[in-house]
Amino acid sequence: MADTLSPEERSRLMARIRSRDTKPEMYVRKAVWRAGFRYRLHSRTLPGKPDLVLSQYKIAVFVHGCFWHQHGCAKTSRPTSNREFWDRKLDGNVARDARNRAALQALGWTVLTIWECSLEEGTTDVLSVLKRLRAMRSTANDRSDDRPSTIATIPCTTLAHAHLGPVAGYRPDLPTRVDCAKPKP
Repeated sequence: MADTLSPEERSRLMARIRSRDTKPEMYVRKAVWRAGFRYRLHSRTLPGKPDLVLSQYKIAVFVHGCFWHQHGCAKTSRPTSNREFWDRKLDGNVARDARNRAALQALGWTVLTIWECSLEEGTTDVLSVLKRLRAMRSTANDRSDDRPSTIATIPCTTLAHAHLGPVAGYRPDLPTRVDCAKPKP
């Protein structure tokens, strides 16, 4: 199908497409903020400049548009005009996403991707992962012996990481328990 817009109109339309502060990204940001999690935006120090960076949990969240990142859903069609350009552009985006994900994982970060077509479900999944991590942190610092909650060491047999499954980056090569010093009486 031929393009129905003139080159000038197409250029003006494409110039309006933003890479930051998109509606899907704002939806995710508001939901994460309302749930009480604080984050940084587009951290330049991390590969790929993730849309949300939750440093205390080492989680990077990308909010991807299905067309631009070629999700494979119904929104993933490719333009028929200027086919060579679009194939190069969209395939390059997919390859760059894979490189950034691998680089972040090599640095020890958990990478979560929310797709535009499943925005609500993806946001719910990310929030459930974050809430489980927060719960693990609070139980690791909880004292049941009525002493003050400030402790110098983490009690033994505290889980080192959650069994969150492959979507959250569970690594079976890491120990599931931490052997640490016993707290002083």
